[in-house]
Amino acid sequence: MSYNPRSFDSSASALAFPLGGIGTGNVSLGARGDLRDWEIFNTPAKGKLLPNTFFALYIKPEGEAAISRVLEGPVAPPHTLSHGYHPITTAGLPRLAKSSFKGEYPFAKIQFEDSSLPVEISLEAYTPLLPLNPEDSGIPCAILTYTLRNLSTKPVDLTLAASLINPVGGLRRNDYDFLDANKKGKSVNEFRSENALHGLYLYADGLDKDDLDYGNMALLTEHPNVSVKPAWRRGAWFDFLREFWDDFSDDGLLNDLHYTDPAKDGRPDTASLGLLDTLQAGESKAYRFVLSWYFPNRMASWQRQSDKVIRNHYATRFESAWAVADYVYKHGERLESTSRSFHKAVFDSSLPSYVLDALSANIVPLRSPTCFWTEDGRFYGWEGCFDDFGCCAGSCTHVWSYAYTLAYLFPSLERSMRETEFLVETEESGYMTFRTYKTFCESFEWPSEWGMQKPEAASDGQMGSILRVYREWLLCGDRGWLSSLWKQVKRAMDFAIHHWDANQDGVFEGKQHNTYDIDFYGPNPLSSIYYLAALRATEELAIVMGDTETAQRCRGLVEKGAKKLDSLLWNGEYYIQNLDNVDEYPYQHGLGCLSDQLLGQLHATLLGLGDLLPSEHIKEALESIYRYNYLSDFSRHVNAQRTYVLNDEAGLVLCSWPQGGQPRFPFVYSDEVWTGIEYQVAAHLIATGCLTEGLQLVKTVQDRHDGIRRNPWNEVECGNHYSRSMASWAVLLSLSGFHCDIDKREMSFSPVLEASQNHFSCFWSTAKGWGTYQQEKDEKGIWQPKLDVLWGDMTGVRVSACNKTWTL
Repeated sequence: MSYNPRSFDSSASALAFPLGGIGTGNVSLGARGDLRDWEIFNTPAKGKLLPNTFFALYIKPEGEAAISRVLEGPVAPPHTLSHGYHPITTAGLPRLAKSSFKGEYPFAKIQFEDSSLPVEISLEAYTPLLPLNPEDSGIPCAILTYTLRNLSTKPVDLTLAASLINPVGGLRRNDYDFLDANKKGKSVNEFRSENALHGLYLYADGLDKDDLDYGNMALLTEHPNVSVKPAWRRGAWFDFLREFWDDFSDDGLLNDLHYTDPAKDGRPDTASLGLLDTLQAGESKAYRFVLSWYFPNRMASWQRQSDKVIRNHYATRFESAWAVADYVYKHGERLESTSRSFHKAVFDSSLPSYVLDALSANIVPLRSPTCFWTEDGRFYGWEGCFDDFGCCAGSCTHVWSYAYTLAYLFPSLERSMRETEFLVETEESGYMTFRTYKTFCESFEWPSEWGMQKPEAASDGQMGSILRVYREWLLCGDRGWLSSLWKQVKRAMDFAIHHWDANQDGVFEGKQHNTYDIDFYGPNPLSSIYYLAALRATEELAIVMGDTETAQRCRGLVEKGAKKLDSLLWNGEYYIQNLDNVDEYPYQHGLGCLSDQLLGQLHATLLGLGDLLPSEHIKEALESIYRYNYLSDFSRHVNAQRTYVLNDEAGLVLCSWPQGGQPRFPFVYSDEVWTGIEYQVAAHLIATGCLTEGLQLVKTVQDRHDGIRRNPWNEVECGNHYSRSMASWAVLLSLSGFHCDIDKREMSFSPVLEASQNHFSCFWSTAKGWGTYQQEKDEKGIWQPKLDVLWGDMTGVRVSACNKTWTL
């Protein structure tokens, strides 16, 4: 099966493909080729426009009239603005007739069409993405390469121009969308030529280096022949755009207006950089721009307002946006080749196209404003983002426990999250805050209606963090790292035993806070199966640490708990919550079929911890989840909660009550659809052999994100780029049957295959290396495996697959 990329035309107005690195913020590329959502200033900014910022082409065939176009497809409707499109949007300038967008993250490609032009035009844009190398995957830049091919029989002269406003110091616009004076400082635009690089360097005078608004931007090219307009006309009304377009479309040369000082009225200037060239008949050339930014300071707080400042990690590597772009050019061949190697390893696999879309698209949250990476090397995440600020603070353990992407692509950053959870946020009692408020020495202001003072410990989040210590251990095999956490891991487990399992029968009881932002009471499958999985993980970790007493204690609790839980909660089809009166406490699920009921078992399966409950019950429960909770049409679904799926769309609800018994007020998100839960259920179905059903769930999610209704590179839950969506990587682990234990120097594959399948291939990764795995049937029908290491050192690791074992 070969990857079949989806194609989006200019009507895909919801599409926004983020460009930017880990912890750098990003700018997004629209389906038309427009740049939007400028989120490079250390805060989310959905819908943020940078005025006067676009690419344009001047083209003059020999002996013919010149033509100028903005390098974008047609502006898509609706056209309903109260005052029309302001000139700062350039909507009134001529554009190309058509655009076709294809995204294979981290690469985006746009093919433009316009029969009035004698050239073929395409754009490729990306930011380097190198698994296991977060430094070079955390570069604040976007690389945009336009390729032009002369379709005519004559030479054509051309200018490819990039225009960029100087936003440093904070743009402000009045009620009529005209630019006002900057919030701070006065903009300065410089043209520089250094080391065969030419470009614009934009900054602001009068800003202290510790100011939150301090920073600069750069736009560079290695093209030798350039024309520059450092500042557009500073006249009245719409003179700025008129003068630029007339100048540009006259002869393709940009005239310097010779402004020597920043504008006296404090308004920012726009600069333009033009690449001049001649294409011979039939000739094709690529023209590359590197757009880079440097806004080093962010608030050292989870609150909307704070005077405390901390630097981004990238500020420890670079001193300016120019230095960023210079680094990209100096190391460009390596950055690009490794990024393409990763892309090829993922997209050349045998997995269905919609699975590859789900895997790759949900790398985006790591490089979105959802996540940030500070100067001390610590990595943090919101749950998601409002349009203008982070949403749900503190690397929330009960949400991030669903996510697998970071652990397998950038495990050092994932380990830093465990270090924060256990070494900073876990008290001597073993109580762990499920939001990292101690990091910035602050407490959260909880809404009074939540009824909380100090946050409850989260039963699912705390167990999930213990499981993730085990996962990180399997991936890295670093005994020193594990030793540094072990005491706190034991304390966290001891807290769980005494707080939620006081009678030590292996089943959680009492009040259990969880990811639905409410408390479950009494024995329930989400918390208790999570507990069993965490006990198994702690047992294995204790064995590694030589702690026989803890290992035996955990093993005993698992054995007792598994029997009791199955007896208490199994109803013949799935696991229920055991309560005498389901309405005694608000927001329970009681007899409902909870989509998350086996989440702890999924973790145990993926981490090689085995079945915690009878295998036949696990399979039957998963089949029941799919049977009762998957709806192929939501037009008759009653949902008094938040709506993420509607009309004739399909999806998996969080809970249903096929045998009756729905509480008067069930848990508050029960009627909703969350992509992270759809992915975890899909992964579990696949792992138990229900391949068709699991794949259908993944396809359903991708079908909803079609570029018109939703953005394919932004899966929303409680915010944009929601972290739970990174559960999609678990689908790869299930399909490949991949497991590793680097301490034991072992890797294995056991793919879930269709009966007629003769070939399987996929991407794999550990903390030590990554590459591709494939197996193919030979002429005798016997599977022959092959593993390639594309990056890292896996020497001495034993690989098991297809009943064969070999050493790398």
